[in-house]
Amino acid sequence: MKNILKDMARWNMQLKVGAAILFIFLVIGFVFPFFGVENPEARNTYMVNLKPNAENILGTTALGQDTFWLLTASIRNSFIIGLIVAFFATVIGVFMGLLAGFRGGIVDRIITLVMDTFIVIPALPILILLGSMLKGRTSVLSISLVLVLFNWCWPARQVRAMSLSLRERDFIDTAKFSGESQIKIIGRELMPFIISWSVANFINTILVAIQTESGLAVIGMSNNAQATLGTMIYWANNYQAMMLGQWFWIGAPVITIMLIFISLFMTLSGAQSYAAMKRGK
Repeated sequence: MKNILKDMARWNMQLKVGAAILFIFLVIGFVFPFFGVENPEARNTYMVNLKPNAENILGTTALGQDTFWLLTASIRNSFIIGLIVAFFATVIGVFMGLLAGFRGGIVDRIITLVMDTFIVIPALPILILLGSMLKGRTSVLSISLVLVLFNWCWPARQVRAMSLSLRERDFIDTAKFSGESQIKIIGRELMPFIISWSVANFINTILVAIQTESGLAVIGMSNNAQATLGTMIYWANNYQAMMLGQWFWIGAPVITIMLIFISLFMTLSGAQSYAAMKRGK
């Protein structure tokens, strides 16, 4: 624990600020709901269009929901989508990239063909088509699976390139001559070079997933019954929150998305700078 704290103390300012903002939103999304209303998405729980007050610190929506507690649920669900997509896309991408680059031959050609196919297929029109077919009732899991399907190929392509370079190193030949299996060589010899990049890709994919889902939700092509930052903006627009002067209803999710994106970008770039500094020592 002490070593972890010492390591965090050496973080650059960009990484510290980004991680701190991200931590605050994770607490709001995953801890605050335990102390709030039972179902923040339930409608007609409060009087509609209330201004901020002692009970409703961000006021209420035109649907009779507490804006603050609805925001906490929206942050949680948006992060869940981002984490699901980032985890599976990164794990699948790293595995396929390592397999293609290390094995080579027909395995490499097949995986590369599949990767290139998914790269050239635009994901957004397919997601819009899916949302249109399901009439705004697309489940969070369905959206996440489609996003995974179109996001694993990017890390796979980059890991493949790294693997092609690493497999020519002397320590790989030494591992082969010593009788280590391909699985052990990939796990012990190649993975340490991929870990830091995988973490960076994981953070970046969270950003991409939240951005894509929010964009779909705003145009009504996500699950409008599920609270996310995008659907919060959708319902605010649908009920003309700006004309009613309900700035917190529409402003809270917009500002939250901006701050989450900024925090993820700062954390990613700060972590890359910190990793480069450690490698230089």
